[in-house]
Amino acid sequence: MPVYLIRHGQSEFNAVARDGIDPLIYDAPLTSLGQSQADRAREKIADLDIQHVICSPLTRAVQTALRIFKDTVPITVEAGHREMVCNSCDVGRRPDILSRDFPNLSFDHLDDHWWHKGRENEHGVPHEPEDIFNKRIEDFVTRLETTKIAPFATRPLAIVGHGLFFQGLIGRLMDNCEIVQYK
Repeated sequence: MPVYLIRHGQSEFNAVARDGIDPLIYDAPLTSLGQSQADRAREKIADLDIQHVICSPLTRAVQTALRIFKDTVPITVEAGHREMVCNSCDVGRRPDILSRDFPNLSFDHLDDHWWHKGRENEHGVPHEPEDIFNKRIEDFVTRLETTKIAPFATRPLAIVGHGLFFQGLIGRLMDNCEIVQYK
């Protein structure tokens, strides 16, 4: 049974970031275009019979999952496939804050600081080393391919996440709200 990867819709960070300059938009939400992209993705997944969704706790991914799947299937928030911390948009928020913004989802199992911890730059962004990021991808794949309990064992399964993480899985950068069948 298939696993589908869905990259989040356009975020406020994606809309304005240019030439490697961080616009300092922490845990960036979706733009109106990103919301429209998610709405179009909802139409594309209608016939895939997805039974469960695993979503990154970054706001743009949560908003994308909620727009695509509404209340049709269970959504589990997992931090293992969060984006590589390179910019302000990749710095997360504490579970209690996320719970206030998304009261129908559970964040209680997340650490208060669930994104990469490390020496921060002058803007409070800890750059995640590539070896740590790659190990996280490897661990996620192992969990996805060997775990026999839900939600990882549920199929068809959708995983809503991020560009660099998915690039590490499939070898190319996905477009916003692109849907790709994994393996």
